[in-house]
Amino acid sequence: MIDIIKNSSTRIKTGVLLILVLLVIGYIDLLIVTWAFLGVIMLVGLKESMILFDIKEDRLYIIASIIWLVSLIYPTPQDIIFVVAVIFASYLAYTKDLNKKLFITLLYPISSFVFIFALYTSYGMDYLLWLLVLVAGADVGAYFVGKSIGKTQFCETSPNKTIEGVIGGIVSAMILGVIFSPTSLGLVVIILISALVAAFSVFGDLFESYLKREANVKDSGDLLPGHGGILDRTDGYLFGGIIMYFLLGLLQ
Repeated sequence: MIDIIKNSSTRIKTGVLLILVLLVIGYIDLLIVTWAFLGVIMLVGLKESMILFDIKEDRLYIIASIIWLVSLIYPTPQDIIFVVAVIFASYLAYTKDLNKKLFITLLYPISSFVFIFALYTSYGMDYLLWLLVLVAGADVGAYFVGKSIGKTQFCETSPNKTIEGVIGGIVSAMILGVIFSPTSLGLVVIILISALVAAFSVFGDLFESYLKREANVKDSGDLLPGHGGILDRTDGYLFGGIIMYFLLGLLQ
């Protein structure tokens, strides 16, 4: 275990720094600050996804910025994604002159960040920080359990990911989920949400791994030492945030 920590020192330092930044944002807990912070991350993630999808459409930044601006003033930000999708489809049907790959970036990562922001506006910072704990707990737990005792390959998409690691990550998330959950939720609901968010965060990681393999790149970017790019670090949240938002609406 000590060797694993030593070999992962850069990754751990970057991770700790990111957590501190997020805790500061959480402590400030102002709508405009959270919106601006998530918006910057979204635009960087969009840039990385355009590289992965081999899209050269600068107007996407304008479209994403408009979506993000509207999400600040519209009461249910997640609805915006469906409206934009209808506009895209209508424009495509009328002109036959629209890059169909634009729909992909609308789903990944733009819509995921909109849902994460909707999680904040609908349920508050406590739930956003809970999402942080669950996904980070699943990631860290899977990493250390997988490195120490992992033997059985989970799937071909990510050969280094093991079943033991995935189980360890989900269990870690469930334990941390119970400890750090908002008090308004019952124990059964907390455990269920923690397990499902952690599980889908694994598939968020797998999806990004698939995209990188298709694009033949190791990382989505190099902004974060030891982690790669923004999508490398947020992939679990992009799936987990949507699932948490859905489950809270269903179970609360």
